[in-house]
Amino acid sequence: MIETVDWAGHAAEALGRAGYRRGGARAAVVELLDQQGCALSAFEIEAALADRGSRPVARASVYRILEELEALHLITRLELGQGLARFEPARPGAHHHHMICNRCGDVLAFSDLGLERSIERLNRTIDFAVSEHDVVLRGVCKDCRALTP
Repeated sequence: MIETVDWAGHAAEALGRAGYRRGGARAAVVELLDQQGCALSAFEIEAALADRGSRPVARASVYRILEELEALHLITRLELGQGLARFEPARPGAHHHHMICNRCGDVLAFSDLGLERSIERLNRTIDFAVSEHDVVLRGVCKDCRALTP
């Protein structure tokens, strides 16, 4: 996990304040997302929960829970191409960008203070109030490059 914020606790409190009960499926999705270093698709969430050997969570339930979390601004929905939405915890005070492997589809998170400074400098240079930004780098990951002769 990249950040150390207790996102699962924060999410549980926000869900409780919004009137959601602590359901098994909801708690499982929140716990899984809290343990991730980067964004997952609903399909990946469903598969990861099944791999844990616990009671299966239906894809429809995963989507419903993701919609609830998104409505409460607890997760960020990322449209990184490939026709697939991915989701990750919206951790207070945390920010990172993504690299996507064009071959295997893996999504890797990265942070770069120099990049953030460049974006802030650009913001001042063109007198534009940037409220948020996403940087997505596409290429080939180390594992896929190793498979190429």
